[in-house]
Amino acid sequence: MKNLALVPARSGSKGLPNKNIRPLCGKPLIAYSIETAVRSGLFDTVHLSTDSPKYAEIGKRYGADAPFLRSVENSSDMASSWDMVLEVLDNYAKLGIVFDTVMLLQPTSPLRTCDNIAAAFELMEQKNANAIVSVCQADYPPTWYNQLPENGIMTNFIRDEADKKRRQDAAVFYRINGAIFLTKIAYFYTYKDIYHSACFAYIMDKSRSVDIDDELDFLFAESVLKHEGKLCSTPPSPNS
Repeated sequence: MKNLALVPARSGSKGLPNKNIRPLCGKPLIAYSIETAVRSGLFDTVHLSTDSPKYAEIGKRYGADAPFLRSVENSSDMASSWDMVLEVLDNYAKLGIVFDTVMLLQPTSPLRTCDNIAAAFELMEQKNANAIVSVCQADYPPTWYNQLPENGIMTNFIRDEADKKRRQDAAVFYRINGAIFLTKIAYFYTYKDIYHSACFAYIMDKSRSVDIDDELDFLFAESVLKHEGKLCSTPPSPNS
Protein backbone atom coordinates (compact mmCIF):
# COMPACT_ATOMS: atom_id res chain seq x y z
CA MET A 1 0.00 0.00 0.00
CA LYS A 2 1.29 3.44 -0.96
CA ASN A 3 0.01 6.11 1.40
CA LEU A 4 -0.18 9.84 0.74
CA ALA A 5 -0.49 12.46 3.50
CA LEU A 6 -1.93 15.71 2.16
CA VAL A 7 -1.61 18.94 4.15
CA PRO A 8 -3.75 21.69 2.54
CA ALA A 9 -2.50 25.25 3.08
CA ARG A 10 -3.77 27.91 0.72
CA SER A 11 -2.55 31.44 1.37
CA GLY A 12 -5.85 33.32 1.23
CA SER A 13 -7.14 33.01 4.80
CA LYS A 14 -9.31 36.06 5.54
CA GLY A 15 -10.23 35.55 9.20
CA LEU A 16 -6.59 35.26 10.27
CA PRO A 17 -4.28 36.38 7.44
CA ASN A 18 -1.48 33.90 6.77
CA LYS A 19 -2.95 31.63 9.44
CA ASN A 20 -1.32 28.52 8.00
CA ILE A 21 2.22 29.85 8.50
CA ARG A 22 1.54 31.84 11.65
CA PRO A 23 4.06 30.93 14.40
CA LEU A 24 2.73 28.60 17.08
CA CYS A 25 5.25 27.99 19.85
CA GLY A 26 8.10 28.93 17.56
CA LYS A 27 7.08 27.05 14.40
CA PRO A 28 4.75 27.85 11.50
CA LEU A 29 1.38 26.18 11.93
CA ILE A 30 1.82 23.91 8.88
CA ALA A 31 5.00 22.45 10.40
CA TYR A 32 3.06 20.52 13.05
CA SER A 33 0.99 18.49 10.59
CA ILE A 34 3.94 17.95 8.24
CA GLU A 35 6.34 16.81 10.97
CA THR A 36 3.78 14.54 12.63
CA ALA A 37 3.02 12.85 9.31
CA VAL A 38 6.74 12.37 8.59
CA ARG A 39 7.46 11.05 12.10
CA SER A 40 4.60 8.55 11.88
CA GLY A 41 6.56 6.64 9.23
CA LEU A 42 3.30 5.61 7.57
CA PHE A 43 3.42 7.69 4.41
CA ASP A 44 5.36 7.31 1.20
CA THR A 45 4.86 11.03 0.53
CA VAL A 46 3.81 13.98 2.69
CA HIS A 47 2.51 16.62 0.28
CA LEU A 48 1.85 20.30 1.01
CA SER A 49 -0.93 21.56 -1.26
CA THR A 50 -0.59 25.32 -1.57
CA ASP A 51 -0.95 28.12 -4.07
CA SER A 52 1.99 30.00 -2.52
CA PRO A 53 5.66 29.48 -3.47
CA LYS A 54 6.55 30.92 -0.04
CA TYR A 55 4.39 28.36 1.76
CA ALA A 56 5.85 25.60 -0.43
CA GLU A 57 9.41 26.52 0.57
CA ILE A 58 8.45 26.59 4.26
CA GLY A 59 6.78 23.20 3.91
CA LYS A 60 9.85 21.69 2.24
CA ARG A 61 12.03 22.81 5.14
CA TYR A 62 9.90 20.73 7.49
CA GLY A 63 9.80 17.62 5.31
CA ALA A 64 6.96 18.15 2.82
CA ASP A 65 6.96 17.37 -0.87
CA ALA A 66 5.67 20.23 -3.06
CA PRO A 67 6.55 19.54 -6.71
CA PHE A 68 3.60 21.59 -8.00
CA LEU A 69 1.36 24.41 -6.77
CA ARG A 70 -2.39 24.34 -6.37
CA SER A 71 -4.41 25.77 -9.24
CA VAL A 72 -6.22 29.11 -8.99
CA GLU A 73 -9.55 27.29 -9.34
CA ASN A 74 -8.88 25.21 -6.22
CA SER A 75 -7.47 28.08 -4.15
CA SER A 76 -10.61 30.20 -3.70
CA ASP A 77 -12.88 30.44 -0.66
CA MET A 78 -15.51 28.44 -2.55
CA ALA A 79 -13.23 25.60 -3.68
CA SER A 80 -13.91 22.14 -2.29
CA SER A 81 -11.18 20.38 -0.32
CA TRP A 82 -12.00 17.19 -2.18
CA ASP A 83 -11.61 18.86 -5.59
CA MET A 84 -8.16 19.87 -4.35
CA VAL A 85 -7.45 16.26 -3.37
CA LEU A 86 -8.46 15.08 -6.85
CA GLU A 87 -6.16 17.67 -8.39
CA VAL A 88 -3.20 16.51 -6.27
CA LEU A 89 -3.81 12.84 -7.11
CA ASP A 90 -4.08 13.66 -10.82
CA ASN A 91 -0.88 15.72 -10.74
CA TYR A 92 1.05 12.90 -9.06
CA ALA A 93 -0.38 10.42 -11.60
CA LYS A 94 1.04 12.61 -14.37
CA LEU A 95 4.43 12.18 -12.67
CA GLY A 96 3.92 8.41 -12.69
CA ILE A 97 3.19 8.23 -8.95
CA VAL A 98 0.01 6.45 -7.83
CA PHE A 99 -1.21 5.98 -4.25
CA ASP A 100 -3.64 3.57 -2.57
CA THR A 101 -4.76 5.81 0.30
CA VAL A 102 -4.79 9.52 1.05
CA MET A 103 -5.05 11.09 4.50
CA LEU A 104 -6.08 14.74 4.60
CA LEU A 105 -4.36 16.45 7.53
CA GLN A 106 -5.63 19.99 7.98
CA PRO A 107 -2.93 22.29 9.41
CA THR A 108 -5.52 23.82 11.74
CA SER A 109 -5.34 20.61 13.83
CA PRO A 110 -1.76 20.87 15.17
CA LEU A 111 -2.34 18.73 18.26
CA ARG A 112 -3.01 15.42 16.49
CA THR A 113 -0.25 12.88 17.17
CA CYS A 114 1.54 10.06 15.37
CA ASP A 115 -0.50 7.68 17.52
CA ASN A 116 -3.73 9.25 16.22
CA ILE A 117 -2.59 8.72 12.63
CA ALA A 118 -1.57 5.12 13.33
CA ALA A 119 -4.87 4.41 15.09
CA ALA A 120 -6.83 5.65 12.08
CA PHE A 121 -4.96 3.23 9.80
CA GLU A 122 -5.44 0.40 12.31
CA LEU A 123 -9.19 1.10 12.46
CA MET A 124 -9.39 1.07 8.66
CA GLU A 125 -7.82 -2.39 8.67
CA GLN A 126 -9.95 -3.72 11.54
CA LYS A 127 -13.20 -2.53 9.99
CA ASN A 128 -12.20 -3.20 6.39
CA ALA A 129 -13.30 0.40 5.97
CA ASN A 130 -13.32 2.51 2.84
CA ALA A 131 -12.82 5.68 4.86
CA ILE A 132 -12.09 6.89 8.39
CA VAL A 133 -13.06 10.31 9.77
CA SER A 134 -11.93 11.59 13.16
CA VAL A 135 -14.51 12.86 15.63
CA CYS A 136 -14.57 13.94 19.26
CA GLN A 137 -17.26 14.21 21.87
CA ALA A 138 -19.30 17.40 21.54
CA ASP A 139 -19.34 19.79 24.48
CA TYR A 140 -23.14 20.20 24.40
CA PRO A 141 -26.06 18.33 22.84
CA PRO A 142 -27.33 19.93 19.60
CA THR A 143 -30.75 20.49 21.16
CA TRP A 144 -29.19 23.22 23.34
CA TYR A 145 -28.61 25.32 20.20
CA ASN A 146 -31.17 27.42 18.36
CA GLN A 147 -31.50 30.60 16.34
CA LEU A 148 -32.51 33.90 17.92
CA PRO A 149 -34.81 36.55 16.48
CA GLU A 150 -33.54 40.13 16.20
CA ASN A 151 -35.10 41.13 19.54
CA GLY A 152 -33.41 38.22 21.36
CA ILE A 153 -36.58 36.77 22.90
CA MET A 154 -36.18 33.12 23.92
CA THR A 155 -39.75 31.91 23.50
CA ASN A 156 -39.53 28.33 22.14
CA PHE A 157 -35.71 28.42 22.27
CA ILE A 158 -35.89 25.12 24.16
CA ARG A 159 -37.87 23.05 21.72
CA ASP A 160 -38.76 20.11 23.95
CA GLU A 161 -39.11 19.63 27.69
CA ALA A 162 -36.70 16.70 27.50
CA ASP A 163 -34.01 19.09 26.25
CA LYS A 164 -33.88 20.83 29.65
CA LYS A 165 -32.08 17.89 31.27
CA ARG A 166 -28.64 18.42 32.79
CA ARG A 167 -25.66 18.07 30.46
CA GLN A 168 -24.38 15.01 32.33
CA ASP A 169 -27.76 13.33 31.82
CA ALA A 170 -28.04 14.09 28.10
CA ALA A 171 -27.19 11.66 25.30
CA VAL A 172 -23.60 11.74 24.06
CA PHE A 173 -23.07 13.44 20.70
CA TYR A 174 -19.97 13.63 18.54
CA ARG A 175 -18.67 16.20 16.08
CA ILE A 176 -16.21 15.97 13.21
CA ASN A 177 -13.02 17.52 14.60
CA GLY A 178 -11.21 18.15 11.30
CA ALA A 179 -8.01 16.35 12.27
CA ILE A 180 -8.06 13.20 10.11
CA PHE A 181 -9.83 12.24 6.88
CA LEU A 182 -8.51 8.92 5.52
CA THR A 183 -9.85 7.24 2.39
CA LYS A 184 -8.95 4.49 -0.02
CA ILE A 185 -8.33 6.22 -3.32
CA ALA A 186 -10.17 3.71 -5.56
CA TYR A 187 -13.28 4.21 -3.41
CA PHE A 188 -12.87 7.99 -3.46
CA TYR A 189 -12.48 8.05 -7.26
CA THR A 190 -15.64 5.97 -7.60
CA TYR A 191 -17.94 8.08 -5.42
CA LYS A 192 -16.14 11.46 -5.01
CA ASP A 193 -17.53 11.17 -1.47
CA ILE A 194 -15.91 9.52 1.54
CA TYR A 195 -19.19 9.01 3.42
CA HIS A 196 -20.87 6.80 0.80
CA SER A 197 -20.30 3.39 2.40
CA ALA A 198 -18.15 1.71 5.07
CA CYS A 199 -16.97 5.04 6.49
CA PHE A 200 -16.22 4.75 10.21
CA ALA A 201 -15.59 7.26 12.97
CA TYR A 202 -12.27 7.36 14.78
CA ILE A 203 -12.92 8.91 18.20
CA MET A 204 -10.17 11.28 19.34
CA ASP A 205 -9.74 12.86 22.73
CA LYS A 206 -10.93 16.47 22.94
CA SER A 207 -7.46 17.54 24.08
CA ARG A 208 -6.14 16.52 20.62
CA SER A 209 -9.08 18.02 18.73
CA VAL A 210 -8.49 21.77 18.62
CA ASP A 211 -9.40 23.20 15.21
CA ILE A 212 -7.77 26.61 14.91
CA ASP A 213 -10.06 29.23 13.43
CA ASP A 214 -9.53 32.33 15.57
CA GLU A 215 -7.27 33.96 18.17
CA LEU A 216 -8.82 32.04 21.06
CA ASP A 217 -8.08 28.73 19.33
CA PHE A 218 -4.44 29.78 18.89
CA LEU A 219 -4.21 30.64 22.58
CA PHE A 220 -5.71 27.29 23.56
CA ALA A 221 -3.32 25.31 21.33
CA GLU A 222 -0.38 27.29 22.66
CA SER A 223 -1.49 26.62 26.23
CA VAL A 224 -1.70 22.86 25.58
CA LEU A 225 1.76 22.81 23.99
CA LYS A 226 3.22 24.75 26.93
CA HIS A 227 1.56 22.35 29.37
CA GLU A 228 3.15 19.44 27.51
CA GLY A 229 6.56 21.03 27.91
CA LYS A 230 6.95 22.33 24.36
CA LEU A 231 7.63 25.87 25.51
CA CYS A 232 7.35 28.68 23.01
CA SER A 233 10.79 29.78 21.90
CA THR A 234 12.79 30.49 18.79
CA PRO A 235 12.11 28.00 15.99
CA PRO A 236 14.27 24.89 15.97
CA SER A 237 16.33 24.21 12.90
CA PRO A 238 14.18 22.22 10.44
CA ASN A 239 17.23 20.08 9.73
CA SER A 240 17.87 19.19 13.36
